[in-house]
Amino acid sequence: MAGGETAAAVGGEALASAIAEPLRPAASSARKALYAALAIALIAFPFVIDSPFPQHVMIIFFMYAMMAQSWNILAGYCGQISLGHAAFFGIGAYSAGYLFFAFQISPWLGMIVGVVLAMLMAVVIGIPTFRLRGHYFAIATLLIGEGVQIIFQRWELVGAASGIFLPIVRDNPLLSFQFHGTKLPYYYIILAFLAFASFVVWLLDRSRIGFYFRAVRDEPEAASSLGVNVTLYKSFAYMISAGLMSMAGAFYCQYVLVIDPETVFPLSLSILVVLMAVMGGAGTLWGPIIGAAVLVPLSEVTRIYFGGTGGTLDLMIYGALIVLICIFRPEGLIGAVKMRRTAVSGEKIEDADARS
Repeated sequence: MAGGETAAAVGGEALASAIAEPLRPAASSARKALYAALAIALIAFPFVIDSPFPQHVMIIFFMYAMMAQSWNILAGYCGQISLGHAAFFGIGAYSAGYLFFAFQISPWLGMIVGVVLAMLMAVVIGIPTFRLRGHYFAIATLLIGEGVQIIFQRWELVGAASGIFLPIVRDNPLLSFQFHGTKLPYYYIILAFLAFASFVVWLLDRSRIGFYFRAVRDEPEAASSLGVNVTLYKSFAYMISAGLMSMAGAFYCQYVLVIDPETVFPLSLSILVVLMAVMGGAGTLWGPIIGAAVLVPLSEVTRIYFGGTGGTLDLMIYGALIVLICIFRPEGLIGAVKMRRTAVSGEKIEDADARS
C-alpha cells in the first residue's frame, strides 16, 4: 500500500512540475532550414506543376490535413475521441453558403458566423457529454453528428436533402470567394488555413494550456486534484477544434459551390479525419499532416483508376493500413520515425563509447 502511495505521490509531483514548467527545447538550425525549404516548395508548387488535377489533389490534401489537425486538438491532446466532427464541417459550409445564397453576404463573413456557431455548438454538446468517458463519449458524438445531418435533410429553409446551389458571381472574386478559371487562389487560401491551424497546434504544444490538455488526457483525476478545471479545458479544446473544422467547411462550400447534407455531414468524413490523425500520430504536430499526405492521394488514385467500381477499395485499404499501424506502430507513423531516430542516436552513442 505504501509503495502505491509513493508512486502516486511521485506521479503527482511529476505532473505538477510539468504543469508549472511547460518548456520545450527550441528547434535546431537544421530543422528550421528543413521547415523553410518545405514552405518554399509548397508555395512554388502551383508554378512548377500547373496542371489542374495535381493542384486539386493538393487543395484537398490541405483541407483534410486541416480537419485532421482540428480533430487532433480535441482527441490527440485532450483525449476526447469524437466521431461526429463532420457536424462542425457542415455548420461552417451551410453558414457561409446559405448567407451568401439568401442574403448575398460575403462568404468571409459567413465563415466567421460559422466559426462562432460551431464553437457555441461545441460548448452545448461538450458540457453534458464530457461526463462520459472513453467509447461512451465517442458514441454520443457519433449520434449527435448523425442527428444534425437528419435535421438538415428535413430543413426546408436550407434546401432540405437537395441542398444549396450557390449563385455564380464573377465580380469581386476575392469578396465573393469565387475564383473562376484558376485554382491558385483556392490553393493559397487553404494552405494559409492549414498553416494557421498548425500554428495553433504548435502554440498549444508549447504552452501551459497544452500541458493542461495532456494532463487532462493522461491523468484527469490527478490534474483535477492539482487545480486544473478539467471540464473547462476540455470545452476550450472542443471549441478550438470545432472552429477550425468549421473554417474548412466554409472553404469547401466555396470551392465546390454546392452543398447538401449527404456531402458535408457524412459519418465517413468524420471517420476519415480520425484515420488520418491516428495513422500519422495523434497528439503530435506533424502526425495529422502525414496521415493526410498518405490517405488523400490514395483516395484520389483509387477514385480515378477504379471509378464507381472502386468506391470502397480506398476504405478497405484504409482499414488494412490502420490495422497494421495499430499492431506494429500504435503511436502512428510519426512515432515510428521518432523511434527510429532514437535508435540510430543510441547506436551512434554506443559506437562512440566502444571507440573510446
